[in-house]
Amino acid sequence: MVKHQPLQVYEKQVLLSLVTGIYGCRWKRYQRSQDESSKWECAWFTILSSSFLLLLFWTYFWLVAQNDFNDFNWSVYNHSGEWRDETIPIVTSTTVGFIYITFLLILALFHISLGQQLNLYWVHKIGVLATLLTIVSGFVSVDDVWGNEWEIILVSLQFTAPFLHIGGLVTLTAVSWLIAGYVVRKERSNFQVTVLAIYILALLALCLAPLTFTCPCIMDRHVLKPPPVIIGRRGAPMLAPENTMMSFSRALQHGASSLEADVTISVDGVPFLMRDHTLRRTTDVSKVFPSREHEDASFFNWTEIHSLNAGHWFLESDPYWTVKTLSPKDRSRIGNLTICSLVEMLRLAARANSSVLLNIRKPAPEHPRFRSWFMDTLWTLQKAGISHRKVTWAPDTDRGRVRGLLQTTNEKLSVEEIRHRGITSLTIHYRKISHHDIQVYLAHNVSVTVYPVNEPWLYSILWCSGVPSVSSDAPQVLQKVPYPVWLMSHSAYNFIWISSDLVSVAVIMGIFFFQNYHMIRWKISGMQNYNPEQIMLSAVVRRPSRDVNIMKEKLIFSGAAQIPVTVFKLAMMLAKLLIATGAEKVQFTIFEAKFCKSRAIIIYLAIVVVHISR
Repeated sequence: MVKHQPLQVYEKQVLLSLVTGIYGCRWKRYQRSQDESSKWECAWFTILSSSFLLLLFWTYFWLVAQNDFNDFNWSVYNHSGEWRDETIPIVTSTTVGFIYITFLLILALFHISLGQQLNLYWVHKIGVLATLLTIVSGFVSVDDVWGNEWEIILVSLQFTAPFLHIGGLVTLTAVSWLIAGYVVRKERSNFQVTVLAIYILALLALCLAPLTFTCPCIMDRHVLKPPPVIIGRRGAPMLAPENTMMSFSRALQHGASSLEADVTISVDGVPFLMRDHTLRRTTDVSKVFPSREHEDASFFNWTEIHSLNAGHWFLESDPYWTVKTLSPKDRSRIGNLTICSLVEMLRLAARANSSVLLNIRKPAPEHPRFRSWFMDTLWTLQKAGISHRKVTWAPDTDRGRVRGLLQTTNEKLSVEEIRHRGITSLTIHYRKISHHDIQVYLAHNVSVTVYPVNEPWLYSILWCSGVPSVSSDAPQVLQKVPYPVWLMSHSAYNFIWISSDLVSVAVIMGIFFFQNYHMIRWKISGMQNYNPEQIMLSAVVRRPSRDVNIMKEKLIFSGAAQIPVTVFKLAMMLAKLLIATGAEKVQFTIFEAKFCKSRAIIIYLAIVVVHISR
C-alpha cells in the first residue's frame, strides 16, 4: 500500500504575513523565502542593529540629562544668542526614532526566528539611514555645545547600574533563542563558532559586571545620614522667574532652607540679581532700550534696571514647562514682576531666618564701580540687617577683606589648599566630584554643597553619599522625596545579583538544550522512519534551501538510508538537469511505502514525481 502526501498544503499564516509584509513588503506567500539572507541584507541588519544601540544610548542620555535641561537651553542661548527650548524637538524626534527603529528590529528578529529571508523594504532603508545620520549629527552637536554633559552617564550609573544589569541579563537570555537556533540547527562553520564565542563572552562579562559597580545606595540603613539641606538656586525658577522675589518666596514655601543668587553691580553701585551678562533673555530691554539690548547689564543704573519687566519672558518661553500649572492669579503676578535687588532678597531671608549663598560677578575694569564693588556689597549686607554668619561668600577675590562671612569656593581644591585659603565649604558641580571625594572632604570637616540637583535619582545618590546640602532649581520636587528612591544592604544586593545570574544561565542552557532536542532525538533513535518531504528547486536560487538540508539530515541518520540516499541523489541530479535545460522550477515529492512480510523486513519504495513549468 502506498501512502501519498499532497504536493501543496496552504494554511493561513497571518502573523508571518504581517511580519514579512511590514518589514519587506512581502505580503504574498510566493514572495517569501526561507533561503539564506544575502550579504547585502545582512549588512542592512547590522546597520539597523547599530542604529538601535546608538538610539538606546542617546535615549538614555536624554533621560538622565533632564536634570540639566535648563542649562542646555542656556548653553544654546550663549552660542546662538536666541533663547529657544531646544529640548522639545530633541525629545520628540528621539521618541519617534526609537519607537520606529525598535519596531523594525523586532520584525527582523521575528524573521530570523521564523526562518524567513531578510529583505528590508527600500522605504525602511531610507528611514534607517535618515535616523542614523540624525543620531550622528546629534552626537556631534551636543559634543560641541554641551560636551561636558556626557559625564552625567557615569554619574547616573551609580543609580541605574543594578537595574541595567538585570535588564541586560533579560535581553541576553531572550537573544539566546536566536543564537541557539542559528548555531545548533545549521552546519558548523567558523562564523557560527565566532558568534557563539562572542555571545558567551558577553554573557560572562555581564554576569561579572557588578564587581565594578560603585553604588552609594548599596549600604546599611542604619548608616544613612539625614537628608541634604535644600538650597533654592535662584529661588524656585520652575515656579516663578529666576532671581525674583516671587521665586525666592516660592522656594522658602517649598522647604528650601537657604537661598542662592547671582549678584551683579549696577553702574551706580546697587547690587541686583541677574544670571546673564545682558538683560535680553529675562527682561523686555529690547522694547524699552532697543539700542542697548546687547549692552552688559552692569552698565545700566538701578532706575533703568528697575523699570524693566522681568516676568513676561517666563510666561512666553515657559522654560520648565510649568506655566500651565500656575493659577491665573500667579500668572498675573508674574506678568508684573521686576528685577530684584540684593537688599530685597536679603531682607526676605532675614525674616525667614534663612542663610544665603552669593555668587557675585566682579565688574569689568572699565566699570565705574570696579574698585568699590566690594564695599557696595558689604554695605548692602549691613543695610539688610542679616547676620553675617548667615551669608556665604563665593568669589575667590578679596577673601582677605571678608571677615565674619562664611567662605566657599566653586573649584575642586585639595584639603590643604582649602584650609590655607580659610575656606569652610565647597560648592561644586555634581560632575566634578566623586563619591570618594565627598567622603574625603567630609572626613576633614569640609562641608560640601552640590549643584544643580533637580531629579530625585541624583538627590538619592548624594543623600546616600552623605552630602550635607544641595542647590536645586526644583525644591518643590525634592521636598517630596522623604527617602532615597532605592536603598538595599550589601547582602541583599549580592543575593539578587548572584540569583539573577544563575537563573539567566540556567534558562539559556535550557534554551540551547531545547533547540538541540530534535538533533539529539534523531541521533538516539536512529531515525528508523522519516516523513514525506517536499523539496523545491528554483532556477534563480541555486543554494540548497533549509528544507533540503533537513531532508539530508534525515536521510543520513536513517537506519535504512542506503536506498533513500540513492533515490534522493538521483532525484537531485534529475532536477538539476531539468533546470540546466531550461526549466524554471522543478518540484518533486518523495513518498514512503512499506510492505511488511515480517517485522525484520522493511521495503522502502521511493517514487519521484517531477513537475516541469516553463
